[in-house]
Amino acid sequence: MKDAAPKTIYLKDYTPFGWRVEDVHLTFRLAPRATRVIARIHFAPNPEAPAQDFFLHGEQLTLIRAAIDGVEVTPELTEEGLRCAVPDGPFLWESEVEIAPEANTALEGLYMSRGMYCTQCEAEGFRKITYYPDRPDVMSVFTVRVEGDLPVLLSNGNPVARGDGWAEWHDPWPKPSYLFALVAGDLVAHPDRFTTRSGRDVELNIWVRPGDEGKCAFGMEALKKSMTWDEEVYGREYDLDVFNIVAVDDFNMGAMENKGLNIFNSSAVLASPETATDANFERIEAIIAHEYFHNWTGNRITCRDWFQLCLKEGLTVFRDQQFTADVRSAAVARIDNVAMLRARQFPEDQGPLAHPVRPESFQEINNFYTATVYEKGAEVIGMLKTLVGDEGYAKALDLYFDRHDGDAATIEDWLKVFEDATGRDLAQFKRWYAQAGTPRVKVAEDWADGTYTLTFTQHTPPTPGQAQKLPQVIPMAVGLLNPNGDEVVPTTVLEITQAEQSFTFEGLAARPVPSLLRGFSAPIVLEREASREERAFLLAHDTDPFNRWEASRLLARESLVAMICDGAGPDEAWLDGLERLLRDDTLDPAFRAMMIGTPSDSELAQVLFERGVVPDPDAIWAAQETQLQVKAERWADLLPRLAAEGQVTEPYRPDAAQSGKRALGAAALMLTTRLDGGKAAAEQFASADNMTLQLSALAQLVRAGRDAEALAAFEAQWRHDRLVMDKWFGLQVGAAAPDQVVPRAEALTGHPDFDLKNPNRFRAVMGALAAAHAGFHRKDGAGYRLLTDWLIRLDDLNPQTTARMCAAFQTWKRYDAGRQALIREQLERLRDKPKLSRDTGEMIGRILGA
Repeated sequence: MKDAAPKTIYLKDYTPFGWRVEDVHLTFRLAPRATRVIARIHFAPNPEAPAQDFFLHGEQLTLIRAAIDGVEVTPELTEEGLRCAVPDGPFLWESEVEIAPEANTALEGLYMSRGMYCTQCEAEGFRKITYYPDRPDVMSVFTVRVEGDLPVLLSNGNPVARGDGWAEWHDPWPKPSYLFALVAGDLVAHPDRFTTRSGRDVELNIWVRPGDEGKCAFGMEALKKSMTWDEEVYGREYDLDVFNIVAVDDFNMGAMENKGLNIFNSSAVLASPETATDANFERIEAIIAHEYFHNWTGNRITCRDWFQLCLKEGLTVFRDQQFTADVRSAAVARIDNVAMLRARQFPEDQGPLAHPVRPESFQEINNFYTATVYEKGAEVIGMLKTLVGDEGYAKALDLYFDRHDGDAATIEDWLKVFEDATGRDLAQFKRWYAQAGTPRVKVAEDWADGTYTLTFTQHTPPTPGQAQKLPQVIPMAVGLLNPNGDEVVPTTVLEITQAEQSFTFEGLAARPVPSLLRGFSAPIVLEREASREERAFLLAHDTDPFNRWEASRLLARESLVAMICDGAGPDEAWLDGLERLLRDDTLDPAFRAMMIGTPSDSELAQVLFERGVVPDPDAIWAAQETQLQVKAERWADLLPRLAAEGQVTEPYRPDAAQSGKRALGAAALMLTTRLDGGKAAAEQFASADNMTLQLSALAQLVRAGRDAEALAAFEAQWRHDRLVMDKWFGLQVGAAAPDQVVPRAEALTGHPDFDLKNPNRFRAVMGALAAAHAGFHRKDGAGYRLLTDWLIRLDDLNPQTTARMCAAFQTWKRYDAGRQALIREQLERLRDKPKLSRDTGEMIGRILGA
């Protein structure tokens, strides 16, 4: 038997809850197998809601008692909650329920992580804690009493009282239930303080398990940096007396913005030079900023319903991207953002999981925490800022905070603020929220008598449930260069609003070379025929860093496609141009390191598929290997110079300057290993004094097949550190040759430290398997079978993680008939699993097209 037939929820059916919640008092009597939750909630009729039954959400709860105004009642219980007759006016609801945190392997609601009590209530986890209207538009002030025998007892808001075995917390700001949080455990604090610009003294704490205190300093500095930035850039101050962060080992997400008590996956907050890489530090900095920025864009102003998820997540991702651009390299940060968008979101838009930034319907909201909502949602905010300008954006955001503070808002509210602040009509722009798919824009050019004309034609392919698409507003940032490489038209934003639209530039002395979509000004696919010579010209002369990188990427992509389809060799003219760029030591080392990279195997597979060529993962991998080998041999005299430029002699700092140098050194080591068989990598592994150097060397030793001794040494050194061991597990699969990917993943699942219940450890192995393109897509289907075997096991324990991992199969229809048949067999095997979760069932149904 599967779960009960899933119910589809529609945006058009939104109805306000029939009662307002005036205040909430909760008492938790903690016990691993039998926690008691006592609720006292004051309800009052909502005059803005239609008549309806009094219904409270509740799942997996044992009801002990319920009362209204002190009189015991017997509600009607269902699998989804309870119904009860209630008075016509205000009343006090009381209930007592029992739950079992220790048995909660789904990590949703109140659960235990290695002896620590922890909550995760977004999106609908609070209903697993007590009976409540668990929806984001129901907001209330919470007072919480936590009783237990653990030394640290935390909840939202400010501490108001404590004693032996208990603590009370009060959050004065009304919030929805998804922002509720509770943590109890044997924890120690890394403390600090922050004074807001209005003089509020805020106590800051990062709470960790004993032994992790030495990994908190960077996270604390990132938090204070975020608080300062939000005051300076957005004018937003923190509004409580205390801000707590807790590091939790077992957590489905990266982190959660609960009001005043942010709960973080340990991997997203704990770091030291010995245990974390530069990439880890940068990720931690961005995630801490993201969750802190939610205090205003998500908490003080939340979303009316879960269809508006992009309202808080798209805006907050955009804000954390702005922050990263300000504190690190703006050019590199933008390229990173676009690379992630193309790797994660474009495949969603192009496949069975496509959905609008604001979906119209869902069966399981957990399945819509997607790259489309987050990353594409952020791109939509970026386009809006481009269209209204910096001043208009700042004015609109001030109005947004003033008008909607304390509200559960909608996309309509958000766009109305911009219309009122700037006078623009955004009716057409709203289509970015309503239409799924990635617009494709074709470019045609005309040149005559000093006049240059660009004609753009836009088209968005059909997506599930949306066959026809209307033209969208596309801000196209354009610059023009003359044949000498001088910029004759600086960056200009053209607003494309029609299916076909032309723009003219006059008074030019020579036919220009266009630099289109500068800074990736819109999340589109630009379709324009360009010669190798023109792309090489842009690589050499473009003043826009993104388009310089893009020119190289497109040259690399076309070279690889020619190698795969025509048996051609690597493009030597491109390699010469790239070498000239790499020799320019005035350029940011991080930017040069990026330029050495190539399009991913998955991107190449999609390009081939769109050109009518069935992608062969083995051929793609072979072409990539050949191109890298040619680079290494061609640049043999350059690599020692790049390696030297990548050396850092000062004490380790995870800042942009040092990180960029180490990135360049790692890129040089990757190519050098192809020449020396791993000699330099072995030397670096032996001498490394930080995790960035140690892990980059280990990756090259795995690729060179010289990893046995190094892997054993690494395990012996770091066996005690769970986060470092996640890297060890993932690297062995992710860096392996295609024929070794499945055997290594399978062997690692038998390792004593492989833990199915820990999302980080599961993703380290199975995520690396799914990302290893040629290894996962083996012709015999072994990769598909192995992943499905483990998803079947995991679904009973953790449906959220299982459902998200199903996305590994979303591009299955672009491969050959044999692979498609093998994937379909595994998808159907998973679909037919007894008691399949609602989360996973919806994902499989969408992927199969059911």
